[in-house]
Amino acid sequence: MAATRRILVVEDEKTIREAVTAYLEKEGYWVTGAADGEAALDAFEKRQFDLVVLDLMLPLVSGEEVCRTIRDTSDVPIIMLTAKGEEEDRITGLEIGADDYLVKPFSPRELVARVRALLRRANVTVEPQRDRLVYGPLEIDVAAHKVFLDGEELDLTASEFKLLTTLSRYPGRVYTRMELVEKVLGYDFEGYERTIDSHVKNLRSKLRDEPRSPTFIYTVHGVGYRFDPPQAEE
Repeated sequence: MAATRRILVVEDEKTIREAVTAYLEKEGYWVTGAADGEAALDAFEKRQFDLVVLDLMLPLVSGEEVCRTIRDTSDVPIIMLTAKGEEEDRITGLEIGADDYLVKPFSPRELVARVRALLRRANVTVEPQRDRLVYGPLEIDVAAHKVFLDGEELDLTASEFKLLTTLSRYPGRVYTRMELVEKVLGYDFEGYERTIDSHVKNLRSKLRDEPRSPTFIYTVHGVGYRFDPPQAEE
């Protein structure tokens, strides 16, 4: 099925763009390259892609702006590439809508593994359990991949939706960060627990959930998170 997957690779460094393209094409993916932000947005507007590999630092239009523009109309999985090693830069990428990130220099093999994991998570059918979860004002339509709060549909990324469904299927259960990395992101590399923290922060914002006085998602300090709604309905 990989041959049917279309990937947009946005990277201004030609050697990196060509190397990433070669590795992905070897796996059977259909790849389009873009060397700057304008070309990326033009390609995304003209074609439908299943995943975007996006450099943070781009000419003409920045990677952050490209990510925000894509997120305005699509929940396509986005892997952000950055030469910056600072934690705040990585968190910023996740907060503006990226699903994952890699810091340069990175292994093309690891990038391919991340691509596989994100595509699998974005397209896999959720385990055969309840297709509709209702917790007070929160309704999760698993089959339709939609979430409503007080009747208003929320705009969640694929990662945020998977995180919410993972937590909400077992109210009261505490998940460690590494468990959530494996279940939500699809891999278990060390050091990516902070990725989950950023996704939780974004999800809480959309749920209007105050961290200090939460309604749905509670932090279990030193461990991880649990979903503990005020009311649950079968």
